[in-house]
Amino acid sequence: MQTLDVSALLDEGRLSRYQRLLVFGTALTVVLDGVDNQLLPNAVPAMMREWQLPRAAFATAAATGPFGMIIGGVAGGVIGDRFGRRVALLGSVITFAALTLAIAFVDSIGALTILRFVAGVGLGGAMPNATALASEYVPRRHRPLAITLTIVCIPLGGFLAGLLAGQIVPTLGWRVMFAAGGVIPIVIALALFALLPESPQFLAGRPARWAELRAVLTRAGHSVPDDAAFEGVAASPAARPRTRLAELLAPGLRRDTVGLVTAFFFCLLAIYVGFLWIPAMLADKAVGFSQAQASYALSLFNFGGVAGAIAGAVAIGRIGSRPALLSMSALAMVSAFSMTGLTLNPAHLVSAMAMFAITGGLLNAVQTTMYALAAHVYPTNVRGTGVGFTVACGRVGNVLASYVGSFALTAGGPTMVFVTWGVAMAIVLVALASVRNHVEAS
Repeated sequence: MQTLDVSALLDEGRLSRYQRLLVFGTALTVVLDGVDNQLLPNAVPAMMREWQLPRAAFATAAATGPFGMIIGGVAGGVIGDRFGRRVALLGSVITFAALTLAIAFVDSIGALTILRFVAGVGLGGAMPNATALASEYVPRRHRPLAITLTIVCIPLGGFLAGLLAGQIVPTLGWRVMFAAGGVIPIVIALALFALLPESPQFLAGRPARWAELRAVLTRAGHSVPDDAAFEGVAASPAARPRTRLAELLAPGLRRDTVGLVTAFFFCLLAIYVGFLWIPAMLADKAVGFSQAQASYALSLFNFGGVAGAIAGAVAIGRIGSRPALLSMSALAMVSAFSMTGLTLNPAHLVSAMAMFAITGGLLNAVQTTMYALAAHVYPTNVRGTGVGFTVACGRVGNVLASYVGSFALTAGGPTMVFVTWGVAMAIVLVALASVRNHVEAS
């Protein structure tokens, strides 16, 4: 009987068309995550008018989604490591989609707040498992690009959400937008249950599922004997979540975990101040942009992130993650501070939209490529838990973004928002510089 090392087989093999298809399927779930994550910010101006409430009244509703994502990130990572990435990922998609659909029928801030919290649990659970699946489907040399192309679908989804909101909300209303944002992901997730296989490394540690593993490897282009055995590279199903979490703070990983948590915290704080408040900030009477223009600004903030993240992934492959991430963080800081001199009114529409695209591109580029760094830092047996834990801790910044953004707009208007972005990215720069186990140039 031949014993095969699944990690070595995949890491040193070629990238097949089937593996590209699997990464595409995983990325599709992240597009859905990105869309659902940004439906509420695009709906807030219309909700304010319909319910006759001020902008600040929506701060808690906006914060509960990210708070749910904290819980979902930790729980989703642990569930993925123990029961499988595929089930955890697609279960998370169905969860946030069903709750998003329910928001189409709410008539109060209280109901909206509760539903956004539970939907956030699903949104948070999707990310660590999408990251783990994307990293474990492909060879090592393609891993940073595969992960980034998956995670970049968050701003891509946000870009689509802004475009849809700009078309749907002024004509059909915000309820139709939430209904579509719930039904479509449910249909796609059910289809992906039949198409996406489990992580090969996860299957390798479970002899009862070796037949499934042989089929996946064969479709990926590897010649696998029918009686082949596999070296277990995934954690035992009996391993306790507490043990996995403790390993993240063991001496060999502690410094990198602290650096990643700090970087995710402040980067997510900066990005979600934008995600949550750009439409309301620009649609304010004092600024004067229309609902459609405000939604398009958020779309450009996201679309810049798509281009920036892809460029960042290529840079990581060529020069490594340390110079790539530190350079992008520094540029994001400079771009954010430069926006404090921006004339923000409809008469200067082109320059304003360009700066939102550039700054959003840099902020999102740093955030999305950090997922590739996190997947590199943590070994396979705790990868889902490691990514889920660091991102979940960082989500505290995501939660605070709702209140920080509201305070910044009240205290100093758009200028204070831009200062917040700049200060946050300065801290991200220092945190990423402290990480020791960066991705080396290929």
